[in-house]
Amino acid sequence: MHWICPFFAKASYRSRHLPVRLCILRAFSSHLPNQVIEDVINRPSSQLGTATEKGNVIIKTAKGTRDFSPKQMVIREKIFSTIISCFKRHGAATIDTPVFERKDLLFDHYGEESKLVYELKDQAGELLCLRYDLTVPFARYLAMNKVSHFKRYHIAKVYRRESPSLATGRYREFCQCDFDIAGQYDPMIPDAECLKVMHEILSALQFGDFLIKINERRILNGIFTICGVPSTKFETACCTLDKLGKVTWKEVKNEMVEEDGISPDAVDRIGEYVQLHGGICLIEKLLQDPKLSQSKLAIEGLEDMKLLFEYLTLFGIIDQVTMDLSLARGLNYYTGVIFEAVLQRQPSDAKESLRIGSVAAGGRYDGLVAKFDPKGKKVPCVGVSIGVERIFSILERNAEVRFILNV
Repeated sequence: MHWICPFFAKASYRSRHLPVRLCILRAFSSHLPNQVIEDVINRPSSQLGTATEKGNVIIKTAKGTRDFSPKQMVIREKIFSTIISCFKRHGAATIDTPVFERKDLLFDHYGEESKLVYELKDQAGELLCLRYDLTVPFARYLAMNKVSHFKRYHIAKVYRRESPSLATGRYREFCQCDFDIAGQYDPMIPDAECLKVMHEILSALQFGDFLIKINERRILNGIFTICGVPSTKFETACCTLDKLGKVTWKEVKNEMVEEDGISPDAVDRIGEYVQLHGGICLIEKLLQDPKLSQSKLAIEGLEDMKLLFEYLTLFGIIDQVTMDLSLARGLNYYTGVIFEAVLQRQPSDAKESLRIGSVAAGGRYDGLVAKFDPKGKKVPCVGVSIGVERIFSILERNAEVRFILNV
């Protein structure tokens, strides 16, 4: 066993003095064979021990991730308990799926969002991905196990390679709480139940006022059709439109024209529709629209929306629901109703609350299971995902305010 002065083995020294490291080390360690000296110089830093590198290590979590203290976990456990109680009250059973999936099964279902998927490769060369959400793994689970009726909930971590924003609860590793109904039912009943679940949870958590926005992908596709957008650009247009609310209509319009290749006239016609929002009166108005009524898909979507609003009225939640034609939900597996709950002004911190925005979202995805099934068998599905991390950020901030004010 040979001893070498630790100073010359330090990673910081080696990286700054590569041209001279060999001759100096030989001068101070002339009693050692050349092979031993060269072995130490070329050895990876991780094999040299931590004691010599301790002063240079910055100890922190990876970008976009975080630890939770016992006090924070008290708040999180309350959130999870409230959510799980609601899921079970509606008859859902839980499952679990692997944290990573095969890339060939997972990657092609997210459209523009695929660039945010973490890719992996194991020692045998198999291409894998960390799960981006819990919806696609659920569809794979249904197809693989030949399940055609299932009301499930799933709480687990997902991973997205995006720019994190700790202030607004956006992370690269975060927890999702999903509730989904798979199977054939009377029209719009599962959709209405998902919205009822969303409303119950957000109301029970008491973190502030919220508004549920609803739209329909068939209505959007009908609008694109009558406005002259080629069908090959529908998904791209949806992804761009999904940015409305985060940026101005002028910015969305410019992106549609300059990057998506949609004609300015078509974009202007789209703008006449997507800036509309309202209730059942808006649905009735759109059903009578001379241009939109030419689209069979749009009429089907509007009729279903009318029925959905009737159910939501019976559930007593219609006052917190609005139809918003700008809502697009960029993920390309949605086929019908889409929705999201957005946070409105809070007494404790109005400015920050407006930045947080969406706290729950979901929609119908009737064609996703068929993409995994060898025979292409369809299983109608609709689901909602609760934005736990954003809700936690709000409740944690509210708790801090109450502590400061000694409330």
